[in-house]
Amino acid sequence: MAMMSRLRQLIRRTRSTSTVGVRRPTETRRRGDTVHEDSLRAMLHDDPNDERAFNALADLVRRHASEPDNPDDPLTAEPEEEPIQAGDLALWSLAEELAGHPRAWRPLVELGRLSVNDDPEGAVRRFTTATERDPSGVALAKSLEILRDAHMPVEALGLGIGHWRTREQVPEVGRQLVLAALEADRVFEARQHLEALEAHPDHDQVEAMRHDLVAAIDEAEARQASS
Repeated sequence: MAMMSRLRQLIRRTRSTSTVGVRRPTETRRRGDTVHEDSLRAMLHDDPNDERAFNALADLVRRHASEPDNPDDPLTAEPEEEPIQAGDLALWSLAEELAGHPRAWRPLVELGRLSVNDDPEGAVRRFTTATERDPSGVALAKSLEILRDAHMPVEALGLGIGHWRTREQVPEVGRQLVLAALEADRVFEARQHLEALEAHPDHDQVEAMRHDLVAAIDEAEARQASS
């Protein structure tokens, strides 16, 4: 069963009682895990975009979701539920909880990643909100990469072009746009994005990625010329 369908079913059944993605009862957990999880949640309460804290807490909830230590948990009550899917559902619940913070963008990117295959339009909406919350462009760059990995370069271009602020955001946004344009067979557009990227004030970062981008564009242009 697709993850989004499973998630909707789970939410309908357990909206008021589910413990997916939340801290399990103390008696079923090692004390060290409980203290660590509480510490991570406190850090994310202050900064919901703390990458190290988010990844560490995500690892914890994935592991807890795969441990059949609570027979009342809807994820462990059904034997057909695979641990990987259970981990994704637990991570979804965690990310959804953290995404309510008005400054949170990393949880929204994670929600987009989890839903991009089953609900691409919803994923793009989550990526858009994440991008609007993050002036640095990191959320946008990560969102573009996820869309590219999902073989959605056109959607990546639509999101990137509408939100890329060349001189204010990380150069990685420009790199992702160049690659998305190439994957969408828009070679001329890829070169335009590269030219825009070269105007970025962080010349060292741009130069570090420029060689590979130029080579990729030249190769794509040669393929077009020979076809």
